[in-house]
Amino acid sequence: MARVAVIGAGAWGSALACVARRAGNQTILWARDPALAEAINESGENARYLGGIPLAEGIAATADLAMAVWKVDLLLLAIPAQHMRVVTAAMKPLDGTPAAICAKGVELGTQALMSEILRETLPAVRQAVLSGPTFAAEVARGLPTAVTVAALESQVSALFIEALGAARFRPYASDDPLGAEIGGAVKNVLAIACGITAGRQFGDNARAALITRGMAEIMRLAVAMGGRAQTLMGLSGLGDLTLTCNAMQSRNFSLGVALGEGRSLTDILAGRRAVTEGVYSASAVTALARRRGVAMPICDAVDQVVNHSADVADTITALLNRPFARESSDAD
Repeated sequence: MARVAVIGAGAWGSALACVARRAGNQTILWARDPALAEAINESGENARYLGGIPLAEGIAATADLAMAVWKVDLLLLAIPAQHMRVVTAAMKPLDGTPAAICAKGVELGTQALMSEILRETLPAVRQAVLSGPTFAAEVARGLPTAVTVAALESQVSALFIEALGAARFRPYASDDPLGAEIGGAVKNVLAIACGITAGRQFGDNARAALITRGMAEIMRLAVAMGGRAQTLMGLSGLGDLTLTCNAMQSRNFSLGVALGEGRSLTDILAGRRAVTEGVYSASAVTALARRRGVAMPICDAVDQVVNHSADVADTITALLNRPFARESSDAD
């Protein structure tokens, strides 16, 4: 039995706590809001983010960050990407503790990946990236799921696989955490694009084209930053992208559908409690791509719509009228 701390009690963090507890670990779930931690302990459910889904018995929720990470064996970081720096900076030094990044996104302003933030705030931890096609509600219910656990140290990925792996939660090891991280961050932006096409009723052909050309954008950025294209053909790339771009369970896809139907971003976000990470990542990803000299026209179009008030119809027209190019081109 390992002592596993899950930092972040949103839907994904709560689902991961279920995974860790069902695998037989002592499981601590940290919530920023003391009222949420108390409600989870009293009801055995996270009604705020996973209403109607009982959590695994034995999960202990707390709002005390120091208590959550005390003598921790494994750390699962499920904090929204834009809060990763603040929360991890508040932790005491964790010498050599294995920490899996479970958040997907790029920090606004700095264009830092979550791994880069962690190297600054908790430099002594041994990093991994846990990513893949994972709707939190399905994971929390115990439905079959497969993920990538990527780490430069094979011993680190092995620790997480041994602690979390089960018949219905199947982790696969990778030694390319950068590629896995890029796949998880960019797919949220592309899911908004696919949602917009669904909202506009452009059909399945258009969505398939967007997924395929979007994958090319992910690969270009990952390779430019030192990741491997092959990694993106696995669970943390193709698997995560196809899931997120095809289901209303996806907050990013459903937001895109609403935009495509003509609703304003302000109204959409006002009716949501959970973070829709693609809205923030669109700006950070496109800024990162420009800095690296990588062409990402689909991501740039999403950024223009969600962050710069660009007209949806005009933006789609501009994308459809781009010059024709070779499919393997790095420029389109």
